[in-house]
Amino acid sequence: MKKKMIVLIAFIYIASMLFCGDGVGKKLVEEKFPHLTYSDKECDDSKKRRSCVLWRMRIQQEVFSHTRSLLRWKMKMQVSGIICCRIPTSWHLLMKLKKKGELAELEEQQNVKMPQVDMSFDNLVKNYYQVDKTTYIGADELCEEFLLGRDMSIEKSGDGPDILIYHTHSQEGYSDSLDTSETETVVGVGDRLESLLREKYGYNVLHHKGQYDVNDRDHAYSNSLPEITEIIEKNPSIKVVIDLHRDGVAETTRLAATIDGKPMAQIMFFNGLCRTAARGPINSLPNEYLGDNLAFSFQLQLMANEYYPGLARRIYLKGYRYNMHLCPKSLLVEVGAQTNTKEEAYNAMEPLADILDKVLK
Repeated sequence: MKKKMIVLIAFIYIASMLFCGDGVGKKLVEEKFPHLTYSDKECDDSKKRRSCVLWRMRIQQEVFSHTRSLLRWKMKMQVSGIICCRIPTSWHLLMKLKKKGELAELEEQQNVKMPQVDMSFDNLVKNYYQVDKTTYIGADELCEEFLLGRDMSIEKSGDGPDILIYHTHSQEGYSDSLDTSETETVVGVGDRLESLLREKYGYNVLHHKGQYDVNDRDHAYSNSLPEITEIIEKNPSIKVVIDLHRDGVAETTRLAATIDGKPMAQIMFFNGLCRTAARGPINSLPNEYLGDNLAFSFQLQLMANEYYPGLARRIYLKGYRYNMHLCPKSLLVEVGAQTNTKEEAYNAMEPLADILDKVLK
């Protein structure tokens, strides 16, 4: 459907350009497809730029593939800048993009592919997962069809939130946290992730800051369930739910890495399997989305390993549900531990936001 739409827009543009001139072609596309084109003023909005850039790239490539010779002599438009949200109308602009290296960057973003790895059960358990002794998993679930056969991409909504971020354990802080206020804990880390996903990648994000572990950490998951369920029901546009945590480790353990010259806390994806080794399936904790949960975290793990080696620890599998039944693309992420600094945790949100975007698009 998208391919047909791209080709249609390209040919509408070419036809109007041939018969009426470049300016009319551009104006027609802007009038008929306003969600793909924006005025100069709106081009300063990074969210709108990011949301239309891939469409613009595809249409641009379709136009140029059919009209290269024509556009060489039909350059009447005055180009005012290198990156704009209007559809380019000259081969000259394409050459400028290539010279700047920005076209290659956009093409790379458009063609992100899942890394190829050994999908044997033994390799997955050894290199990608840490299975808690209280639970179990078999080769029927840790296999290529189960983990890579599910499409995790989403369509961004126009109005409502695409992504919900919340914190079952909002009081978790870091080695240099002064108190349990939002900016000193994992909630502040969630603010950083929200900002990146919204401003850099164009997602609508709802960051819920409810507190469920104050004076009662043991019942935090049951405390949070009613309110998180209500939020999702009231916002049907939500497609991704992220429960952001901070791990707890021995005081001598440091979960840190240096990536792109920045100190970062390592992250860990966590899945609940709703079964224990002692009792088998927990019938009171069903999760119809378990397969999707596992596929989502695994695909994120592959992207992390490919683009940010050393960032992600092995995915941790444990026996209970952890409220991951609320959405197919539910994600529980541990960002560092109490031995990490706030700066390390904040820095880790940059690659996390990027790998989320790579999988979701």
